[in-house]
Amino acid sequence: MFDIVALGELLIDFTYHGRSENGTRLFEQNPGGAPANVLCAASNLGLSTAFIGKVGKDMHGDYLRSVLEEKGVDTSGLISAEDVFTTLAFVKLSETGEREFSFSRKPGADTCLSAGEVKRELANGCRIFHFGSLSLTDEPSRSATIETVKAAKKAGAIISYDPNYRAPLWKSEKIAADTMKSVLSFADIVKISDEEVELITGESSPEAAAAYLFQEGISCAVITLGRNGAYTAVEGSSVLIPILDQDVPVVDTTGAGDAFWGGFLYQLAESGLRPKELGQDQLRNFTEFANAVASLCIQKRGGIPAMPTISMVKEFLAKRGNDNETQRD
Repeated sequence: MFDIVALGELLIDFTYHGRSENGTRLFEQNPGGAPANVLCAASNLGLSTAFIGKVGKDMHGDYLRSVLEEKGVDTSGLISAEDVFTTLAFVKLSETGEREFSFSRKPGADTCLSAGEVKRELANGCRIFHFGSLSLTDEPSRSATIETVKAAKKAGAIISYDPNYRAPLWKSEKIAADTMKSVLSFADIVKISDEEVELITGESSPEAAAAYLFQEGISCAVITLGRNGAYTAVEGSSVLIPILDQDVPVVDTTGAGDAFWGGFLYQLAESGLRPKELGQDQLRNFTEFANAVASLCIQKRGGIPAMPTISMVKEFLAKRGNDNETQRD
C-alpha cells in the first residue's frame, strides 16, 4: 500500500533564466505540475508514493518520467501517449520570485487521461489520495479525476484536495469557481492559498473560509498565507503559524505551496490519524514542519528540484530551535 497516490498534471515549467549573449530570453527546463510536486516532496521526506497521469511520448514526457523515478515515485500509472504532446508552462519570475504563467496546453497530454486508462488499484490501495483542480478543466481528465476520487474514498483513503487556481486554463472565473467547489464534498482535507480563498469560499478571512469548508464536509482546512505562514483548523481547534525564518532568501516560489502540502501530508501519514482526529498539538506541529519544507523549497529554482530531504528539514528546524533558545538566554 502506498502512503500517497496523486492524480493530475505532470508538465515542464520553462522558467525564465536570463538572456543569451545576443539578448534573447533563456528558459530553464524544470519538471513540475502540482500533484507531482507534492509527491516528490513527500517522497523526499520518506513516504512511498505513486503518480497517475499522462504525458506525451516525447523528449519532455520521457524526461518527466525519469525525474519521478529518480525521486522514488512509482510511475506504473503514468501513461506515455503517442497522439498528444506533454503539457508545457512558461514561467516568468519577478524580482521577488513571484510567478506569471503562460501555458501550452491545447490540448496537453494531462487533460487527455480517460477513466479507462487510470490504474485504479493504485487509488484503491493507498492511505492518502491527492488531487488538484487542473485535471478538472477539460474532458476526459475531469471525469477520470472524479471517478477515481470517488473510488479512492469508497476504498477508505483520506482524500486530499488542492484547488490550485490557474486563470489562463479556465474559460471564465465563474466556471473555475463552480467546478473547483463541486468536488469539495469528496475531500477530507483541503489546502487553499490566500489568493484562492475568496474565489472558492466567498470569504475573505481564513477563519470564515475554514467555517465554510466545514459546512461542505471538510474535516481539516489549511489556508496558506504566503510570508504570513498558514492557518490550519479542524472544528473546535485552530492555529496560525508564522513562517519559521523570515530572512530566508527567496529565489523562486514555484512549488512552495506543493512543498508545504507534501510536508503536511507526510506528517499526517506518519501520525496514522485521519484529519478529523487532529488536535491542537498536531495542527501546530504539522504546520510548523510544512512551513519549514516550503521555506527550504523557495531558496532554490524550480519545483521538483527544490524539494528538500527529511535531513534538511530536521536541520532547519533544529537550527531555529537553537536560535530561539539563544534569544531567550
